[in-house]
Amino acid sequence: MPNGNLDFDAVLGQTPAEALPYQTDALGVARVYADLLARAPENKMAPRLDAMRRAVEILGSPEKAAPVIHITGTNGKTSTARMIERLLMAHDIRTGRYTSPHLSKVTERISINGEPVADTTFVRVWDEIAPYLTIVDTELEADGQPRITYFEAVTILAFAIFADEPVDVIVLEVGIGGSWDATNVADATVSVITPIGLDHTDMLGETLAEIAGEKSGIIKPGSFLVSAVQEPEAAQVLLEAARANNADYRFEGVEFGTVERTAGVGGQLLTIQGLAQRYESVALPLFGEHQGQNAAVALAAVEAFLGGGEKELSEDLVKQAFGSVTSPGRLEVVATEPVVVVDAAHNPHGVRASAAAFKESFALEELHLVVGILGEKDAAEIFSVLRQDYIDTTEYRVKLHLTASDSPRAIAPATLQGLALDAGFDEDDLETYENIPDAVSAALTAAADVPNLNSAVLITGSITVVGEARTLLGL
Repeated sequence: MPNGNLDFDAVLGQTPAEALPYQTDALGVARVYADLLARAPENKMAPRLDAMRRAVEILGSPEKAAPVIHITGTNGKTSTARMIERLLMAHDIRTGRYTSPHLSKVTERISINGEPVADTTFVRVWDEIAPYLTIVDTELEADGQPRITYFEAVTILAFAIFADEPVDVIVLEVGIGGSWDATNVADATVSVITPIGLDHTDMLGETLAEIAGEKSGIIKPGSFLVSAVQEPEAAQVLLEAARANNADYRFEGVEFGTVERTAGVGGQLLTIQGLAQRYESVALPLFGEHQGQNAAVALAAVEAFLGGGEKELSEDLVKQAFGSVTSPGRLEVVATEPVVVVDAAHNPHGVRASAAAFKESFALEELHLVVGILGEKDAAEIFSVLRQDYIDTTEYRVKLHLTASDSPRAIAPATLQGLALDAGFDEDDLETYENIPDAVSAALTAAADVPNLNSAVLITGSITVVGEARTLLGL
C-alpha cells in the first residue's frame, strides 16, 4: 500500500469544482474521427512544415489567435502541460491545451479550461475547416506530396478551435521532436523543454545532442526558454539555441527547482524555488520525483509567461492549482482491492522514472506487471529496465503478463516473451495473453488469490495499453 504518513487530503483541502456539463454529439465525433483516421497515421508524421504553413495560411492563421507556451521533451510533456494549464486557470486565464495521444477519446487532445472540447464544437469546427483542408490536400497531391496527415489535421483542428472559442493562451505539446513538428508553425512566447532522452532515434537522431537539436527548434527569436535539468551534451545544445535566438533562458538546477519533497499517501508535498520566489508546502496529488520535477518546470514556465520570471505569483493560487492537477494514465491508481495502477511509460527513460516513483509510493510483496509495447519502441531495453528496477533492486515477487493492445503497431505477445527472456526474466514468471482484457483479468485474479499477501497490478508499456485498460476498468 502507499508509503508515508502525510495526510494528503488534509493538505489539499477543498476538492476541485465539478466538471462543466459539456454537450455531446457522439455520432458526429465518430464521423470526424473516421475522417482523421483515413489520413496517414500518427506514427507517420512527415518531417515537413510546408503543408501546415499552407493550411494555417488559408484558414487565416488561427495559430496566432493567442500567445503560446510550447512544450517538448522526451517524457513528462503531458503532465507538465496539465500543470501549466492549472496554474494559468488559477489566475483566471482561459486556456486551450493541446496534448497527444489520447487515452480513450480523441476530444481529450483539445481541452478548453481543463476539459475536453465539447463534442458539438469539435464536430462543427471540423466541418467548417474540412473544405479548406481539401484544397490543401489537392495542392499537395498535385505537387507529388502526401495529403495532410492525421496529426497535422488534428493540430490544425486544435488551432481552429482555440481561435473559435477563443482562449487567452495556448498550451501546446509537440508530437515528435520540435523543428519540423506540426505544432511548430506557432511561435512560442515561452518554450518549455522537459528531460531529453533517447527515443524516436530513427527520426530525431541517435545521440542526445542530435535529439536536443531537433527539440530546440521550438525556441523562437525573443522568446523565453525554460528547461528541465538535462544531460550536459543536451543542455549545451539548448543553451546555444537560446543564445542564437536572443531568447532568455532558465535551467532547472541552476535558477529554479524542487528544493524539498516529501512522499505521502496520494502524492507528495513540495517546496519549489521558482524564478521569482520560493513556494512552500505545495501539495501535488501525483506520485514520483519526476512529477515534482515537472511541477518545478511548469511553475517556472508560468512565472516566465506572466512576468518574465520576475513577478511573484500568489502562493495560495499556486497551491490551489497544483492541488487540482490530474494526469490520467500517469501512475494513476484506478482500483484499491487489489491496488491497480496504470502508467503510460513507453520508453526506457520513462519506465525508469516510473519505477522509481512506484517503489517509493507503494510497499509491496508481489507485483503483477501487465506489459504491452508498440513496435517502434525499444522493447528490449524496456524489459532490461523492468528487470533491473523491479527484480534486481526489490524484494518483490514479480510476474509478467504480456499482451498486445488493439493497435496494429503492437508487438505480438510471443515476441515480447522472447525479449523478456533475453532480458533475464525467468520463464516461470511469464504468461502471454492475446488481448488486454485477458491479461488484466489474469493479473487481477492472481493478485487477489492470496488475501494476506500485499500485491498490486501495474499496467504499463504503451499508451494504447493504458487507454484500453482504463476503458476496460470503467474509466
